[in-house]
Amino acid sequence: MAVYQIVEIGADILREKAKEVKEINASITKLLDNMVDTMIAADGVGLAAPQIGVSKRVVVVKVGDVLLELVNPVILEKEGESVAEEGCLSVPNMTGDVVRAAKVHVQGLNREGKMVDIHADRLMARALQHEIDHLEGILFVDLAKKTYRK
Repeated sequence: MAVYQIVEIGADILREKAKEVKEINASITKLLDNMVDTMIAADGVGLAAPQIGVSKRVVVVKVGDVLLELVNPVILEKEGESVAEEGCLSVPNMTGDVVRAAKVHVQGLNREGKMVDIHADRLMARALQHEIDHLEGILFVDLAKKTYRK
């Protein structure tokens, strides 16, 4: 597969609302494969399609051995509150303290086009919220209570 260059803060695509995927076809499954390769090569926890310059509602998240590939993901429910330090592949050399829901219920399509329900907490919940924010043009620095230079 291919490893893409990650788009950095300042690029217009990171501030745009990504387009809904109408059909899961070979180009979407190839996009998912390339996003996973790019995320792993960059040592990331998650990646959204706009971060590689593609305006599509597609995210990948890998926490431990669990890899999630979601097309058109939506957060259905949020529960609790958690504050933690976050970083982003598109915002190099910076982290920030971000308040997010402690638990989320997310729904989206997998690579086969089947609707999946995910109930997540801890890092997986945080990563899903972070990546889904990218699809809305929101970066963690917009939400951070305080930011830090690395």
